[in-house]
Amino acid sequence: VVLRIVADRAVAEEIVQETFWRVWDKASSFDTSRGKFSTWMFSIARRLAIFTTRRQKIRPQAARREAGEARMLRQPDDASVAETAVLHIEQERVRSVMTALSPEQFEVIELAYFKGLTRQEIARTIDKPLGTIHTRARLGLNKLRTALEAAGLEI
Repeated sequence: VVLRIVADRAVAEEIVQETFWRVWDKASSFDTSRGKFSTWMFSIARRLAIFTTRRQKIRPQAARREAGEARMLRQPDDASVAETAVLHIEQERVRSVMTALSPEQFEVIELAYFKGLTRQEIARTIDKPLGTIHTRARLGLNKLRTALEAAGLEI
C-alpha cells in the first residue's frame, strides 16, 4: 500500500520503519473493540505515506503513473510478482463484494483505496463537500465490512 502511494521503494521502506516505531510507541492506545490490529497498523502506514507524498509535493496520480512505468521497465523478481499477485487477488475479492455499496459510496471507496486519492482530492475530483466525502466513506466502509464478513472474507 505504501509503495503504491509514494512510488519510491526507499521512501516506502522508511515509511514502513516509521510505522513500526509509531505502532510500538502507541501500542497502548490500540483499542481492540474498534477493529483489527492489522487494520490499525495499515491505516497508520497509509496516513504516513499520504503525508509524505504531500510534503514532497508529489501528486499521488503522478507517483502511481511513474511507478507503473518503472514496473514495466524493470524485470520483476519472484517476491514482487508474488506481492503483486496477492494484492491483485485481494483487490478483486474486495471489488466483488462492492456491489453492496451505493454508486456514490462505491465511487468514493474506489478513488480512495484503489486509486490512492486523499479525501480532499476526491472532494475536488467529484466536486462534493469534504463532509459528504467523509460520510460516504464511513457509511461505505461499514457496509463493505458487513458484506466482506457475509462473504466469509477476512477484513
